Amino acid sequence: MPGDTLLPPVIDEDGAPFWEYAARGELRVQACAAPGCGELRFPPRPCCPHCRSFDAEWRAMSGRGRIWSYVVPHPPLLDAYAAVAPYNAVLVELADAPRIRLAGHVVAAPDAPLDSVDPARLRIGAPVRIAFTEQAGLTVPRWLLRERA
Repeated sequence: MPGDTLLPPVIDEDGAPFWEYAARGELRVQACAAPGCGELRFPPRPCCPHCRSFDAEWRAMSGRGRIWSYVVPHPPLLDAYAAVAPYNAVLVELADAPRIRLAGHVVAAPDAPLDSVDPARLRIGAPVRIAFTEQAGLTVPRWLLRERA
């Protein structure tokens, strides 16, 4: 499928646990483990920006969120994406961590191509839920539209 390895993520020491949990179908976010802090942070980093502690843990998230922002590039921003245009790029605000926003794509099904959702269906605030799919040996998160509760 075109787009499988177009822009692979860079996995560093701080972010490696995110990808390990994703491979198990879990969305987890780094949190400060210092007593009295507990601030969630993303992207992962070695030190808490609030209390400066180096103690961290990974907390499970519900996998629900809302589209905070999106774009449908015309023409595609990178030549390699031309075969899957029009596609969307979204920022999703997590329901259980509103200050955390994850980048990704809204697709019709976990293994669907990047252009599988009509851009006219996307709206700021639209509810989404996470799905995972394997691409080139790496499990990556994607987003599925869900009905409003």
